[in-house]
Amino acid sequence: MVNFLVRRLLTGIAMLIVISTLAFSLLYLTGTDIARNLLGDNASVQAVELRAHQLGLDQPLISRYLDWLGGAVHGDLGKSWFGGSPVLDLLVSRLGVTLSLVVISTIISAVIATGLGVWAAVRRGAVDRVVQILSLGGAAIPNYLIALGLVTLFAINLAWFAPTGYTRPTASLGGWVASITLPVVALTIGCIAGTAQQIRSAMIDALRQDYVRTLRSRGLSERSVVYKHVLRNAAGPGLSVLALQFVGLLGGAVIIEQMFAVPGLGSLSVSSTIQGDIPVIMGVVVIVAVIVIGVNLLIDVAQGWLNPKARVS
Repeated sequence: MVNFLVRRLLTGIAMLIVISTLAFSLLYLTGTDIARNLLGDNASVQAVELRAHQLGLDQPLISRYLDWLGGAVHGDLGKSWFGGSPVLDLLVSRLGVTLSLVVISTIISAVIATGLGVWAAVRRGAVDRVVQILSLGGAAIPNYLIALGLVTLFAINLAWFAPTGYTRPTASLGGWVASITLPVVALTIGCIAGTAQQIRSAMIDALRQDYVRTLRSRGLSERSVVYKHVLRNAAGPGLSVLALQFVGLLGGAVIIEQMFAVPGLGSLSVSSTIQGDIPVIMGVVVIVAVIVIGVNLLIDVAQGWLNPKARVS
């Protein structure tokens, strides 16, 4: 198990270096005059050259990347070109907000999707068809349309929630729950739809295996067969899909945070991209990559625990 974890960890580090190299190159090799874009068309040539020198843009790309990488290894992701705030401080102040949305959405989705998938696989018939139709509908509707519908119904017509805004849990726990309810629901519906379908299919395949007939012939209750044996064997594909859904939720949070005016990483990445604040954009890329790699590592560990053969592959 230790070798398995070390291999996965080294793979994650290699992926992080590749992602950061590609992102850095793409951001700086756009062919545009970054200093001119920052200062505007009315800036003088001398001011543009001075700004480019201050930002190190007159240095070779490889030197800039190595300087950035050296700082990143020591926890220094640079400073924002607008305001001069350390990038790490900006990320830390926004990370908790985004993670609260994504983690809560993932947990709720996992619980509901597992229940629906097991229910559909065991009952089949009309129940299975209803779950499939709901899953198809949930996966087909973009989460921003779901968000618009939720705001119209629950915020504008019923006035149960505020349409926009975010309350920190330290200020008011009830206010925090109310402020993230609609964003979480908007993110959760599509995730439930995709995950429930995968769990249903994996459960049906597992229920057809010979060992299930053997367990039933030994007199085990149906509940024990389904929840202690079949569900464990079907959990692998479900976990893989859930990991993909987690990554999708991070991307979906960019739109949802903008729609509900939630101050998370999504809104920070949008504003930084509009301004051309490359150090902040790189910071967002790195922190999201670290989260995705960390989640995949956890999923690999869970897969290895559920299925020892996965540790060899």
